[in-house]
Amino acid sequence: MHRYIPNNDGTRKEMLESVGASSIEDLFKDIPSDLRLGRDLNLPKALSELEVRKHMGQLAAKNKNIEELPCFLGAGAYDHYIPGIIKHLISRSEFYTAYTPYQPEVSQGTLQVIFEYQTMITELTGMDVTNASMYDGPTACGEAAVLACENTRRQSVIVSKTVNPETRKVLKSYLKARSLELIEVDAVDGVTDVEKLKSLVTKETAGVIVQSPNFFGIIEDVTEVEKIVHENKANLIMYVDPISLGILKSPGELGADIVVGEGQSLGNSLSYGGPHLGFFATTKKLVRKIPGRIVGQTEDADGNRAFVLTLQAREQHIRRYKATSNICSNQGLNTLVATIYLTAMGKEGLKEVALQSMQKAHYAFNELTKSGKFKPLFPNKPFFKEFALTSDIDSSKVNEELLKNNILGGYELGKDYEEHKNGLLLCVTEKRTKEEIDTLARVMEVL
Repeated sequence: MHRYIPNNDGTRKEMLESVGASSIEDLFKDIPSDLRLGRDLNLPKALSELEVRKHMGQLAAKNKNIEELPCFLGAGAYDHYIPGIIKHLISRSEFYTAYTPYQPEVSQGTLQVIFEYQTMITELTGMDVTNASMYDGPTACGEAAVLACENTRRQSVIVSKTVNPETRKVLKSYLKARSLELIEVDAVDGVTDVEKLKSLVTKETAGVIVQSPNFFGIIEDVTEVEKIVHENKANLIMYVDPISLGILKSPGELGADIVVGEGQSLGNSLSYGGPHLGFFATTKKLVRKIPGRIVGQTEDADGNRAFVLTLQAREQHIRRYKATSNICSNQGLNTLVATIYLTAMGKEGLKEVALQSMQKAHYAFNELTKSGKFKPLFPNKPFFKEFALTSDIDSSKVNEELLKNNILGGYELGKDYEEHKNGLLLCVTEKRTKEEIDTLARVMEVL
């Protein structure tokens, strides 16, 4: 009997007889012989389960991973510590179905998780409402831009070039499909060019998207941006790192209308770049226009606490042209991870992660720049956990040498910004030790 298809000869004969065939060949007799291969596929011999496990283990061992190498790579996906409680709880069988339930009110546990997730994200962002999560940060950003256009009845969105390049690519696809205009505003010294932005924002602008800390790790001063946006009755959309909100002012306090971002940092693993989850928060004024779903709290007929799907303005439930978006499936398991993470860490724990990341990043920055061999790409700019350096050395060569020394280096900015050909974006989270940072500095100093 085969391990994976447990049919013996007798079972196969019985199945063939039930469909009126005498052999496997009979099943393919309608395909002309000149179109058939006429020989067995060139495949290796079948392996037992034990042999497959061994083979796959050998293949996996060829990869380097962050358990072996200290990671200084960020640029949108981050190596933060994942508390052990997360893996323990999400491994419970009742949580393994991530799909949003179609008979929601009988799934009170799932609804409660989403309700608590929404509560914590609204507190973190300083906004009024949050939906039940989205595919990832970039898609959340695309939906935010569409919402701004629908809310203002305008057709143009402006995005800063300091927003993650991958997010801008997704944004471009989103708006192109809806025939909406996307304008990119230049960066100057690593931050949004406010004077250029002022000249671009018009009465036709629906929204302006800024990221803080931005792709270069710099904390943007959005005070002037907020004034420009709201003076023109447009919407301010902020793309944020949720960990940074442990110590920075919330977007709500800064005047944002819509807040989006990537929730991978909140306890989700890197997982080759996904799946992750996007969070989407906004004001009460816009609650009926947001994509996805919102879970609310109520009481049942007996007065017990209960949870319900309160808003779900998708095309299955209302007339198609009035639906906000066809995005409906939240990233259930990833959302659960974020909920457990925020619950386990609490306000003080999140603040501690943010402080440690920032302090260690600043220590690394000082160590790497003190000799002058590597210089700040954007001097005198406040940064959170990422910073950009430049030197006379090709950044890809720097990373090659770091890898030879068992260190996962930074992001090569020249991939997305031609003007920063030798730029290297380094990230330091709370996981990095002083010894690891000192080793990084020592290796880079002798390149």
